[in-house]
Amino acid sequence: MSTRGTAAPKSTEIVAKTAKSASVSELLQQYGCGPIPFVGSENAFYERHLVFDRVIDPKVATAWERFEAFSRSIRDIVAQRWVLTKGTYEKKNPKRIYYLSLEFLIGRSLANNVTNLLLDPLLQHALREKGIDWLELIEQEPDAGLGNGGLGRLAACFLDSMATMQLPAMGYGLRYEYGMFKQSIVNGWQKENADNWLRKGDPWEVARPFEKVEVKPNCSFKLRAGNFQVIPGRPSSLIGIPFDRPVVGYGGKTINTLRLWAAAAPDYFDFQECGTGDFVGALGETLEAESLTRVLYPDDSTTLGQGLRFLQEYFLVACSLADLTRRFQRHNTDWDRLPEKAAIQLNDTHPSLAVAELMRILLDDAHLGWDQAWDLTKKTLAYTNHTLLPEALEKWPAAWFEILIPRHLEIVYEINRRLLDEARVRFPGDDGRVERVSLVEEGSQRKIRMANLAIVGSHSTNGVAAVHSKLLRTTTVRDLAEMFPERFSNKTNGVTPRRWLLEANPGLAKAITEVIGDRWTTDLSQLNNLKPFAEDRGFREAFLASKREAKAQFANWLKSTSGQTVDSATIFDCQVKRIHEYKRQLLNALRIVVIYNRLRENPDMEMVPRTFFFAGKAAPAYRLAKLIIKFINNLAATIDSDPAVRGRLKVVFLPEYNVSLAERLIPASDVSNQISTAGYEASGTSNMKFMMNGALTVGTRDGATIEMAEEAGEENFFLFGLGVEQVENSRSWYSPHWHYENEPETRAALNLIFSDRFSRYEPGVFAPLRDTLLTQGDHYMHLADLTSYCQAHERLGALYADRDAWARKAILNVASSGKFSSDRTIAEYAADIWKVEPCPIP
Repeated sequence: MSTRGTAAPKSTEIVAKTAKSASVSELLQQYGCGPIPFVGSENAFYERHLVFDRVIDPKVATAWERFEAFSRSIRDIVAQRWVLTKGTYEKKNPKRIYYLSLEFLIGRSLANNVTNLLLDPLLQHALREKGIDWLELIEQEPDAGLGNGGLGRLAACFLDSMATMQLPAMGYGLRYEYGMFKQSIVNGWQKENADNWLRKGDPWEVARPFEKVEVKPNCSFKLRAGNFQVIPGRPSSLIGIPFDRPVVGYGGKTINTLRLWAAAAPDYFDFQECGTGDFVGALGETLEAESLTRVLYPDDSTTLGQGLRFLQEYFLVACSLADLTRRFQRHNTDWDRLPEKAAIQLNDTHPSLAVAELMRILLDDAHLGWDQAWDLTKKTLAYTNHTLLPEALEKWPAAWFEILIPRHLEIVYEINRRLLDEARVRFPGDDGRVERVSLVEEGSQRKIRMANLAIVGSHSTNGVAAVHSKLLRTTTVRDLAEMFPERFSNKTNGVTPRRWLLEANPGLAKAITEVIGDRWTTDLSQLNNLKPFAEDRGFREAFLASKREAKAQFANWLKSTSGQTVDSATIFDCQVKRIHEYKRQLLNALRIVVIYNRLRENPDMEMVPRTFFFAGKAAPAYRLAKLIIKFINNLAATIDSDPAVRGRLKVVFLPEYNVSLAERLIPASDVSNQISTAGYEASGTSNMKFMMNGALTVGTRDGATIEMAEEAGEENFFLFGLGVEQVENSRSWYSPHWHYENEPETRAALNLIFSDRFSRYEPGVFAPLRDTLLTQGDHYMHLADLTSYCQAHERLGALYADRDAWARKAILNVASSGKFSSDRTIAEYAADIWKVEPCPIP
């Protein structure tokens, strides 16, 4: 179901054939709903939720109440298939996938669930019957504050694919009450505001208090002056309350579960404190426990924030493993069968404590011997690495283990002792190697290397793009890869085409379906059949028409929601991702300054007008990233106020980038900038979404962009800049001053910034950019790639002027994006790592 448009969308043509001919009543019967209507009578799902849940007359319902009732009605339709899915798994006892992730960036659920349930005919009927505005309805739903970036969005795509492919799977995460933050821009600066996405409740979730789990840390917690503090030596109890959300597979056959844990205190109340008037004190333990899952990504610039993060990771692991082993024991009495019945995937280092926790369960609760427990742990667990950045490979102080989970520290030390013994036998005299593979980093503060723990304690470690997996093996954890080469593999990321093409871009989806059929929705390799149509004038025109419509709709939406006006006839040139130096939003901004200078010096220069879109959040404590946002906004204001370039250049920073904004912007984009310093981006997934939606990529040879160019042909990409080996080999002698002194356009752009052209009312505010780019050596090599980057965009601009040639390349990109479906990625995980088969639901 499309999330764009202002009226009931016309996407019924592009859903599966079973839905095309199905009546509303047939659809309801398909999902076991019997004769109950969706809307239109006092006994209908929609009306009953308004009357019996909200106790209101449906005629006076607010927009939020209509959304809530509509969503709960869709959940009612899901319910019986959801129950049947769980019942089938219980009966057949298949091997199950358990996907542990600290993030699930699922976005909004209403439109996605309607799409995957094939309920467009029902929706059309309901909207007409009740006179409901679809756009108003979906705008009531907040993006779920359960993730921040690519890690969480990948996890959400994976859940979609597993359900669509009928794999028995469950996601495990935390139920954050507050998301990372809501971003606004004030005087050019990022401002962080609370993201209380659960303030009005969530119509999709189902609380399961009778399936609670008790977690027993070796310390207690207090809220003091608003801070979450640890009290060592006083064991306590935390309760994990599961909240389940349906994960609807395309076609509605399988409804898997995303289980999110909320922290709570045990069920007792201090009446003595309450009786003396200290009500807050009496509720203290409840407040302290609930603070654990209050917010996604506590501020890790402080020791307190880091400690809370560590506790969140332990809580996720302890609750999830207790739950899944409890489920295992319902049907199995032999612990040796655990790897035959459970495949536990650790999404990055955050759930790495699962190694120690599963060992604790097998040793202390199941009373197995060490060797048997260790063998079962390794066979059951698998680990996905998502980064090469040293700061993202978590290392936690051993002292925190000692305070919070001392038994786990004992287990880690024993794992490490045996690991180092093996390393000394296999590599005698190589003390450096022994130190590097160790799970323990010695120093002024002893730390536990969580990535090493995950690798050693699992049977599989995979990277997420070919170049990333190679660098992981040969550089980042080379010594461990040489000890356990059979454990390492690559699984290039992917995205779900249901959300990112069928739902987000109905115009293009319809054009594709009209020429190759609709099988691509569940087999994206079918897009390869589009390649001959790049030479078909009619299809090129249809493609360009769908792009014009998407751009016009985005421009209209932007004006109606923010008041900003953009010209949809310009090139929409986009870079949307987390703000970080290695992702090089600053390089993009420097490129714009170069173009701005050219136009000032030569007002008659021929150039296709461009609108540059930026979006992304900076971590609250990441000062330089926040300064880059400020620079982009000041650059935008300067360009807007200069009549010499007005109508030819426009810069727009879109605040509060999230899934819903991406669903609008990506289909409208002409150009995708994937410009990380080579060797730093693990994979990327926004690059795949842009490609799938017909944007052309200007990018470095980094992450999955390399494989995308291989699929489409480099002649259909605009690659530039240093490669991975060039970055590494030039690190010792690279000098940004050479580029400043020898490249006139580079020097002119920097001088314009340093002269306060973009900060005339805040002189010196961008001095840290000078330090980053010149004084401190330009670690991410912005200046090394600037000229090459500008040249790539010049080639792209020349191509854009030839609309037929542009359409050919864009269509070939769409046709070559089939590899980058998360269905393909999940099929590889299932076959190579998990050894899990589909479990069809009758």
